[in-house]
Amino acid sequence: MWRGLRSALGRLRRPPAARGAMERAVVRCVPSEPKLSLRLVLPDGSAKHMQRDQAEPLGRALARIATNAAKGPAKAAKKSKKARAEGGPARGEAAAAAAPAVRLFSRDGEAVAEEVPNAAAWQDGAVLQIGEARYRVERNPPALTELRLPRSLLAGFPVCPKVSAEFAAPQHCLFRWYREQRPAAGGEAPEGGGGPRWVEAAAGERVFTPSNALVGLRLKLRCTPGDGARRYGPPREVESSGPVEAGPGACTFDARHLYTRKVCGRGSVRAVSYNILADTYAQTEFSRTVLYPYCAPYALELDYRQNLLKKELAGYSADLICLQEVDKSVFVDSLAPALDAFGLEGLFKIKEKQHEGLATFYRRDKFSLLSQHDIAFSEALLSDPLHKELCDKLAKYPLVQEKVLQRSSVLQASVLQSTTDPSRKICVANTHLYWHPKGGNIRLIQIAVALSHIKHVAHDLYPSIPIIFCGDFNSTPSSGTYSFINSGGIAEDHEDWVSNGEEERCNMPLSHPFKLLSACGEPAYTNYVGGFHGCLDYIFIDKNSLEVEQVIPLPSHEEVTTHQALPSVSHPSDHIALICDLKWK
Repeated sequence: MWRGLRSALGRLRRPPAARGAMERAVVRCVPSEPKLSLRLVLPDGSAKHMQRDQAEPLGRALARIATNAAKGPAKAAKKSKKARAEGGPARGEAAAAAAPAVRLFSRDGEAVAEEVPNAAAWQDGAVLQIGEARYRVERNPPALTELRLPRSLLAGFPVCPKVSAEFAAPQHCLFRWYREQRPAAGGEAPEGGGGPRWVEAAAGERVFTPSNALVGLRLKLRCTPGDGARRYGPPREVESSGPVEAGPGACTFDARHLYTRKVCGRGSVRAVSYNILADTYAQTEFSRTVLYPYCAPYALELDYRQNLLKKELAGYSADLICLQEVDKSVFVDSLAPALDAFGLEGLFKIKEKQHEGLATFYRRDKFSLLSQHDIAFSEALLSDPLHKELCDKLAKYPLVQEKVLQRSSVLQASVLQSTTDPSRKICVANTHLYWHPKGGNIRLIQIAVALSHIKHVAHDLYPSIPIIFCGDFNSTPSSGTYSFINSGGIAEDHEDWVSNGEEERCNMPLSHPFKLLSACGEPAYTNYVGGFHGCLDYIFIDKNSLEVEQVIPLPSHEEVTTHQALPSVSHPSDHIALICDLKWK
């Protein structure tokens, strides 16, 4: 390894004349930043990284390069003089020569005038000349800023690297996957020694699914950043921290994938709603010992659950995915990169007081994002005139008002436009309402704010566009919240207004203008834990504009209870995803 490293450094620092081909002068110039950077290896072999003002005349930058280029020979001359004074042989009296001529030429060979600003002068394909040495200018070449593999690798489950790049896009990058060479019989190391030998396992695919044959072996990924103009930057490699491990076998979602092998047709939309169980809740002592004591501890670990979740979501071939209880780090480091590889763009809204929130993903080749209208219920209730009437009514019930304003629940509302038919727009809403069993009155206020806000988006801002409203509503079909959404109104004497006793009674009639339908009906349960099971999750659709083509069957009761309850080694959450195919009427 050290021999290879010394060799690479030697090549980098070898003077340009000794290397033959034209050298690279890499320029990074971003309009939003005041300075540009220039990286190159000078003729004496020293690497330089310069920062120059973008508005500065080119002549000043060239003068600085000339000064830097003269420093190497000057140092050599100084050493030579010292050696001669000590009686040693003098080396290169000519080393103290004047600074070399430095000029910049455009792509067509014309000298660039020295008064031209740096930002305009340093163009891709220009040629920098320092004395006899020539450098090809590469302006904003593709570059990787991060390349990372998941910590946990399971056979049969997709490995989705996190790829962050500048002036590049993952879909234009080149990927090569390698596996460790398995030790020879008797445990001997592969020939050559000095470390693992790597064998190519796949090329061209951003996502790699290791087979059972790779259990016990580590993986390596080599990524070359690229852009749409087929420019490529320097590659980077990353090795997995551990070996591929055996997968859990059959999972609860395997049979569901049989219905969702392909993305549905142009006139249809496949929607998914799923509370994925935030790590911030799964990794508590209370969760391990009280909520989910039946679940193997390793199956509650984030890395393990993420393997299952990414395979599950990728296999649904969805156009819209609304997720609840998404840890911010999970969205940034795991789900967004993974689903991006499967053609989905992600949006995230965090709960201000917590580390988790909502995520909405949409298929890029079917939809483009027109606008986002996310809110926090408590903030909107206090500050948005849209909710003044409701806020005034709530003020009559200070105990309930205080509880509502303490909640950090949020709503995502995204307006999407069809890429194939621009006349088709849709409002996709996503929420997670207050969880407490006795919080029916709080949920009624929250859903009233949500529907009022969605009305503003889908009726006022974008007149008459259909809505899809997904989420964990923490409300069973017998609740006031479900009845209100479904029927369009709720009476002031509904029993949910006293869900937490007479002290917190708040009576008010509510209404909304939508005609909404639960696309997946009323399943026996969407949440199944040791102490509770019930239907809490829904995909509500505008029945005037949309209709249901098919509902993907939920896992059988036998599958759900194979390991007693959820989550389990074969299911990553305590909730079950809802999936349906919709079409415009």
